[in-house]
Amino acid sequence: MGRELDVVLIMENRVQGLIKRGKNIGVEALVIPPGMRGYVFIEADNLSSIYRLMSNIKYVKTVQPMIVSSEELERLVKPKPITELVSIGDIVEIVRGPFRGMKAQVMSINKSKNTVTVSILEAAFAVPIEIPSEYVKPAREGG
Repeated sequence: MGRELDVVLIMENRVQGLIKRGKNIGVEALVIPPGMRGYVFIEADNLSSIYRLMSNIKYVKTVQPMIVSSEELERLVKPKPITELVSIGDIVEIVRGPFRGMKAQVMSINKSKNTVTVSILEAAFAVPIEIPSEYVKPAREGG
């Protein structure tokens, strides 16, 4: 765990070396899903390619490879929209736009427009501001 990038770089070097020698072992993709430690996903034509790629890598514990559908992998790789991570009353930090760096409280969430209405905490008076949800990140829950 924690060595996923090292493992993928070693595997990539092996694949590139084999391709330079004119041998294609059928590896299409190497994926490290964010937030999931200890796993590397390999898209390959056959199982022997995966075993050949994994062999003699210090950080790899040989386990039985599993077949994972593209839908399952997409669910792991695709980030959750911010509108699912915050709720009304949560404190958020604005990370883009003219109010960048300020803390705000979520007043409402519009999932269809992918926007949040916030009230800047550092302002002298409460003015609701509607901003794109990508402009905020959760700071803490509750108000």
